Amino acid sequence: MPTREPGRPQGRHTSARMPARRSAGDVLAGLAALVVLVALVGGVPYALLTFVGPPLRPELLDLETLTSRVGPSTIVAVLVLLVWLAWFQLFACVLVEVYAGVRRVGMPARVPFSGGTQALANKLVGAVLLLFTTGAMLAPIAKLTPTPAAPPVTAVAYSAPIVEKTLETNKTKKVYVVQPPHGRHHESLWEIAEKCLGDGRRYPEIYRLNQAKVQPDGTRLKMADLIRPGWVLDMPDDARNVHIVPTDQPRDQTLREHPGRAQVPDDGRAHAEVKKEKRGEAKHRLPEQQDQRRQEPEQQPIVGESQGNELVEYLAGASLAAAGLLLVLARRRREQLWGRMFGRRIARPRGDAADAEVALRLGGDAPGARILDVGLRVLGAELARQNRTPPIVYAAHLSPRTLDLWVHPPDSDPPAPWTAEDGGQVWRLPAHEGRLLPDRTSSWGPRANEPRSGRGHEPVQPGGAPYPGLVSIGTNVHGRVLIDLEAAQGLINVRGTQTTAALAALAVELATNRWSDGMRVTLVGFGEELTAIAPDRIKAVGGLAEVLPELEAAAAPRREVLTGRISGSPRDAHYLLSAVAPTHEEARRLALLARRDTAGYVVAGDVPHATWTLEITDDGKAKIAELGFEVDAQLLPRRHYRALVELFRTAGRLDGESIPEAEPLPGLHPPAVEIRMLGPIEVLGLGPLEEGRLALATELLIYLATHPGGVHPVVLGGVLWPRGVQDMVRDATIARVAEWLGPRHLLTDEVGRLRLGPEVRTDWALFRELLRRSHGDPSARAVLLEKALGLVRGPLLTSRPPGRYAWLAAEDLEYDVAAEVADAAHQLCEIRLAQDQPDAAVAAVRAALLLAADDEGLWRDLLRATHATEDVVRLRAVVEGLTRRAASHPYGGGMAPETEALIEELLPTWRIHVVKESSA
Repeated sequence: MPTREPGRPQGRHTSARMPARRSAGDVLAGLAALVVLVALVGGVPYALLTFVGPPLRPELLDLETLTSRVGPSTIVAVLVLLVWLAWFQLFACVLVEVYAGVRRVGMPARVPFSGGTQALANKLVGAVLLLFTTGAMLAPIAKLTPTPAAPPVTAVAYSAPIVEKTLETNKTKKVYVVQPPHGRHHESLWEIAEKCLGDGRRYPEIYRLNQAKVQPDGTRLKMADLIRPGWVLDMPDDARNVHIVPTDQPRDQTLREHPGRAQVPDDGRAHAEVKKEKRGEAKHRLPEQQDQRRQEPEQQPIVGESQGNELVEYLAGASLAAAGLLLVLARRRREQLWGRMFGRRIARPRGDAADAEVALRLGGDAPGARILDVGLRVLGAELARQNRTPPIVYAAHLSPRTLDLWVHPPDSDPPAPWTAEDGGQVWRLPAHEGRLLPDRTSSWGPRANEPRSGRGHEPVQPGGAPYPGLVSIGTNVHGRVLIDLEAAQGLINVRGTQTTAALAALAVELATNRWSDGMRVTLVGFGEELTAIAPDRIKAVGGLAEVLPELEAAAAPRREVLTGRISGSPRDAHYLLSAVAPTHEEARRLALLARRDTAGYVVAGDVPHATWTLEITDDGKAKIAELGFEVDAQLLPRRHYRALVELFRTAGRLDGESIPEAEPLPGLHPPAVEIRMLGPIEVLGLGPLEEGRLALATELLIYLATHPGGVHPVVLGGVLWPRGVQDMVRDATIARVAEWLGPRHLLTDEVGRLRLGPEVRTDWALFRELLRRSHGDPSARAVLLEKALGLVRGPLLTSRPPGRYAWLAAEDLEYDVAAEVADAAHQLCEIRLAQDQPDAAVAAVRAALLLAADDEGLWRDLLRATHATEDVVRLRAVVEGLTRRAASHPYGGGMAPETEALIEELLPTWRIHVVKESSA
C-alpha cells in the first residue's frame, strides 16, 4: 500500500538521496516512541498487576454478587476490567502494526473499534521501525530506479515512514559548455533548454541540476537568469547537442577537453549556425536590456512561467482529464460536421471557452492516457488467461518513464510486460513497453515474425477495463498521482474550502477517461451543467435521498465485479460524488453500502465513518493521511468549470457560422517565400535553420502569416509561450527569425506590430484567392477549383510538434480551412458530374478528403460520384472502406444517418457484404 511521499528532489532529472546517517530528530523521535511503546505494552500491565490485580477480580466471578446490590468493590472491579480491555486493544493494535511494518504486507488489518488507538499505535510503531529497519527497507527501494532520473513515490509498509535512495548506475553524464557572447547576444538557460531539450520552458530543470555547484571560475549558479561563458552545466538525460563525460570528471577538466560547442549532425544546419554567429546577433537582445543587465546583474529577478493564460494553470495541468476531454470534444465536432451546411463552418468557441480549449491542447497527455488504458486492459486480460483474480490497486503513479500500481496483497509475479518492485507491492510498466502495446482498435494477437516479450509470452488481446475508478488527485515533482475510488472499500471524505472544485475535477476525469467502459457518475448537489460534457455518463441529483435506494439495490461484491470485468461480463462502474454533507442516517447507510459494494463514494462534510479523508488545503494541496499522499491538487474552479461547459455547449450547436470573405491577393506570381500549411509544414525560399529552433521559428511565421494586420511582440509572446516567457528570450527569437527572413520580409509598423512583407505568401492564401476568382468567372471555375484543390497535400499543418499550435483552438483557421476545402470539392464534384465526368468528380472529392476526412458530406459526394461510374465493385470498395473507417474511428460514433441512408439507396446489399467481411 502506498505511504508517505518521499522527499522531493529539486528537479525532474535529479535523484532523491537518503542522507548517510539518520538525522538527530529521527533518532530522538524513534527513541521516544520506543520508550512510550515499552511503557504502554509492558509498564501498564505491570502496574495493573502490582496495584489492582488481574483483569477478572473475585467480585466479577461471583454471580450472587452481580445479582445483588452493587457495591463500591464491584464498581472498582468493572473499571479495572475496562482498563485491562483498553490495554488488550492497544496491544492488539501494536501487534498488527508491527506485523504490517516488518513483513510489509501493505495496509494493516483493522482492529475493530480501534480507530484512535490504532492511529496512535501506527505512529509509534512507524517511528520505531524507522529507527531499527531503515537499512532493510532500502534494498528493494534502490532497485526501483536504475537510471539517475527521479523515481516516483515508492510504496512500503503503511506502518513505516518512507525513505528513498537511488543508486547511481550510470558512469557518464551529459554536460553543456556555455558559449562566449557574440555581439550583444549572451546565452540564457531558456535558449539552452530550447536548443538541447526542445522546449525553453524546461530551463528550471537545468537550473536545479546546477544550482550552487562550483564552476570552473570558482563561482556558483545562484540565479536562473545569470550564467557565464565557460560554465559547464549538467544536463538532463534526454538532452541533445551536448558533451558526454565521466560522472566524476571535474568541470575545469571538462572545459579544457571540450572548450567549444558540442558537435551536431552535419546536415547543413550546424554550418549555417556557425556562419550566423560569426556575423553577430546584435538584434537578439535590445540595447537597453543589455545595459540594465550589466548594471544590475545581481538584482535581476527570475521570471517565472505564470505569465500566460490563467486557465492554463488548472486545465493544462490536468493532463489526463485534458486528454479525455479532447477526445470527447473531437467526437462532438465530428457529429457537428455531419450536419454542416454548404457555405458555413461549424460553430467555434470564443472567450473563455476558446481559452479553455487552448489549455486542454497544451496539457493533454494522450500518450499517458493511452498507456494507462491499454496497459491496464492487457494486465486484466493476462490475469484472466491465468485464472487469477486482479489484486486491489490502491493508487497509481504515472510519470514520463513508468506507470506504477500499488497492489494488495503484494505479489511478485505480475504478468508481462509488467514487473514487480518493492517485494511485489508495486507493479511497474515501463513507458517504452507501454508504447509498444498496440491500440485496442488494432489487429491483436501474434503475428508472423513478431518478437515475443522477455518472458516468452505471446501478445495478449486486451480485455475489459479492470480499474475504471482510478482518478487523478494531483501531481508531485515526479508525475501524476491517482487513487482508485473503489479500493477504499468505504467512504472517502473530502474536506476543505475548495471541496466543490475538487469534486468537479474528479467528475470530469471519471466521465471522460479512456480506461473505463460502462461508467456512471452521480453528482449530488452540484454539476448539473456537466451533463453537457458527458450526458450518457453523468447524472446530477439534488440530494442523497434520491439515489440511496437505487445504490443499495444495485450493490455487488468486489471480487465478483473485478472477475467480470476481465472475463467479459462487466458491470457498469458507478461512482457517487456528493457536495452535500449527509445526515447521520445517510452517512450510516452509505458507510454500510460502501463496505459491501464495488462502487466508489466520495462525500463532502464531516463524515465520521470515512475510510480515507481527502483534504484540500487553502494553498491548493491535496492530502490523504491514510495513504501518506501530499500533492498539488487537481481542481476545477468555477471560472474554468463554466469555460468547459460553454466549450461543450458550443460543440453541440448545429446552426453553424458564416465564413468571412478572404482579402484579395494582388497577383498570382510565385512568392519569394512560400509557407505551406495545407499538408506537411514547409517553408520554401529560405536558408537552413538549426533544427532545435526551426519549429518555433516556423510557428512564428505561420502565426504572422495568418494575421496579416500585424501582431505586437507582447501578443506574439503570449501566443507562442502561453505559460510565459522572458522578454529577452522573446525578443531574441524574433530577431533570429528576422535575420532568417531578411529585412524586407519582416516589417514593423509605427506602433511596433510585426507583419510579413508582400513577397511572403501561404498556400492557404493562394487557395482562397483561386476560390474567390472561381466565383467571378464561371467559364474558368472548374479549372480554378482544380488548381485550388491541387494545393491540398494532407491534413492542415501535418507533422506539427506536440504541444505547439495550441493557439489554433482560439482562431478561425482550422474551421475555415476544413469548410472551404470541402465546399470547393463539392462544387467541383457537381460540375464534373453535370459534365458526365464521374472520374474527375471522384478525384476532386478524394483530394479534399486528404484534409477534411471527417466531413461526411464529402463521403456522400464520393458515393454519388463513384455510383455514377457504374462500377459496382468500385462502389462496394468505397462502402467497405467507409464502414471500416467508421467502425475503427478514434473518435467513435459510426457514420451519419444520412450517409447510411444514401448507401442503402445506392447499394441495397451493403449490409450483407459488411457481415461477411466481419465474419471473415
